[in-house]
Amino acid sequence: MRMIRFEPFDLFWRPVSALAWILTIAAIAYCVQVFAAIDTRSHSVTDTLYAVYPHWGVTFLLWEWLARRSVVRRSA
Repeated sequence: MRMIRFEPFDLFWRPVSALAWILTIAAIAYCVQVFAAIDTRSHSVTDTLYAVYPHWGVTFLLWEWLARRSVVRRSA
């Protein structure tokens, strides 16, 4: 039995279980922390975006992969 649960919501995934919410909040907190750390050392907006993109991309792809693998299927 899977503990992480998401359900489709338009183009996104909506967390349903408590563990899914914790995972989502942790991913957002990580992205905010990475942005804050990189932005303090950047000289321009493009420096920040180039440095943040790999972290945010990998985090989003991992979150999306977990959401797709643990989707709640509703019967019609």
